[in-house]
Amino acid sequence: MERVVFRVLGAVAAEREGAPVALKGPRHRAVLARLILARRRVVPVERLVADLWEESPPNAVGALRTFVADLRRALEPERPPRAPARLLVTEGPGYALRAAPGSVDARRFEDAVADAAALPPEPALERLGAALALWRGPAYADFAGQDWCRGERARLTELRLHAVERRAETLLALGRPAEAVPDLDAHSAGHPWREHAWRLLALALYRTGRQADALAVLRRARTSLADALGLDPGPELRRLEADILAQDPRLDGPAEPLAEPPAAARLWARATEAYDRTVAAGARARLESTVGLLRNLAVTGGGGLAESREHRLAAVTAAEETGDPELTARVIGAFDVPALWTRADDPQAASRIVAAAERTLTALPQDESYEAVRCRLLATVAVEMRGTRSPRGPAAARQAERMARRLDDPALLAFALNGVFMQSCTRAGLAPVRDATGAELVALAARHGLVTYEVLGHLIRVQARAALADFTAADAHAAAADRLSRRHELPLVAVFTTGYAALRAAATGTPARAERAYRSLYAALADCGMPGLTAGLVPLTRLSLTLRPGRRPRDADVDLAEDWGPYRPWVRPLALLRAGRTEEAHAALRALPEPPADLMYEALCCLTAAAALQLDDPALRTAIATRLAPATDELAGAPTGLLTFGPTPTWTEALLT
Repeated sequence: MERVVFRVLGAVAAEREGAPVALKGPRHRAVLARLILARRRVVPVERLVADLWEESPPNAVGALRTFVADLRRALEPERPPRAPARLLVTEGPGYALRAAPGSVDARRFEDAVADAAALPPEPALERLGAALALWRGPAYADFAGQDWCRGERARLTELRLHAVERRAETLLALGRPAEAVPDLDAHSAGHPWREHAWRLLALALYRTGRQADALAVLRRARTSLADALGLDPGPELRRLEADILAQDPRLDGPAEPLAEPPAAARLWARATEAYDRTVAAGARARLESTVGLLRNLAVTGGGGLAESREHRLAAVTAAEETGDPELTARVIGAFDVPALWTRADDPQAASRIVAAAERTLTALPQDESYEAVRCRLLATVAVEMRGTRSPRGPAAARQAERMARRLDDPALLAFALNGVFMQSCTRAGLAPVRDATGAELVALAARHGLVTYEVLGHLIRVQARAALADFTAADAHAAAADRLSRRHELPLVAVFTTGYAALRAAATGTPARAERAYRSLYAALADCGMPGLTAGLVPLTRLSLTLRPGRRPRDADVDLAEDWGPYRPWVRPLALLRAGRTEEAHAALRALPEPPADLMYEALCCLTAAAALQLDDPALRTAIATRLAPATDELAGAPTGLLTFGPTPTWTEALLT
């Protein structure tokens, strides 16, 4: 039988006599990966079906048998018909992969790292280098989002990080620090939570005579851990910095390669492992405290908000790498920063946070003692899925709210209500619903000293009352939000109250007054650190000042050379009509999806209405009027708290005339 080699340290693959095996589609690869992960043990058919499909189809078992048959033909092409399989075998209630010893790269990697711990430095270095060379990418890279391999991926990733650091230690023990520097530099930059990596890099630089660079590395570590995140470096880093400044002779490494006896090597390996465990334990505590500091950093706006987004994702990733779902849940759920704008600043990062939260929800024990943690994860899913059309967002919001009320935890309920608000833009006319959420948030937060949520509640009510043209109430809530922001140093609040002032001027004042008010908003937007808010907003507000039913926009109002951000598809039909390209405009308009479930819903409906009014398409006009009809008591676009296209009835009446 020809030897088949399996690779999971990267994309899942198989090779026979050095040639790649054609594994067909992703489900085939998933079956193979799941069996490799089982380490020659039987995986029941029911387990395989549950792992392959979130909702198994009626023919799932039959499909699984087909995948297995295809894999058998690919892995043992010379097996005679009806001869029993020797590699992918049927046994008892399921299947097993009887991979030969040493045929799976992950097992060879583990064995090599374990062997290196008992070897003298020179052969240990060779063994570790060969082990690390087996990696072609993240473990089980094809299945990063799958729960069934999450723990194994985290375990292998952690083992690889240890191997990188152990190889660097070996180079230092051999008196070859210069060779350790390049890999350590990349390693510490990619994993800034690992203080041991920073320590090794600084020590390697010092031993090559680069004292200034060593101190610069320690300053970089301090910046990552202290300045950006509010953490102090640990005692090992602080001690190393002092020793470098003092040029302590104990830092000098061996002048020549060492020939360490096996017994000493084993002692050194055990000491290293003990130290790594200590560092890892400290890192877990730091991860939790870090997220609390990132939460405080986020409300400062500008660069602080951008920094918090970047480091939050890194913290969640680091927490998942520990393989501890309870720690990961605490790290994800601790970032309960009040959110007002219903479009994500970084949709890709938000999607990754949601995926991590969902994986963690699945991994947590099914126990009532974890209910508060689950509630925070669900609220996170609801907030981060803002502006999407997935039913999961509203469902998570409802579930989080129910759990928070049952737990009678004010801070938890405030977070859950933020999720409810974020998921309350699924159609037009929901300003009264959001107003009620804002009112409950104001009352709840005021009773329990939750200042940032009290501000959020006032700003939600500013938007909702403005949508209902109740400017007296909106003025009062804007003033209350401004007072709290000055008292508690919350600079981002001014962005939204300035935007409301511009909306109010547009709805009730002269064009000149509105233009002045919007210039103030544009200045406030410049450094606010919220790309989800600012992208495309400036030209859209300008268009809102002139676009009304029966009033065609000027060329300058729909110039596609402007940065319209996510609103460009809704502006394009108007620009095409302005250019006389009617058929293209009609096709572009009919191709538009329903607007996203965010605060811009009615505003984007008005853009489609303005284009439809110039076309002979009664069915399209009726469809748009139907979307806008529930907001008949609102100023169109005013739910944003930033702009308006005038009373909604003027649009629906024009569309239906």
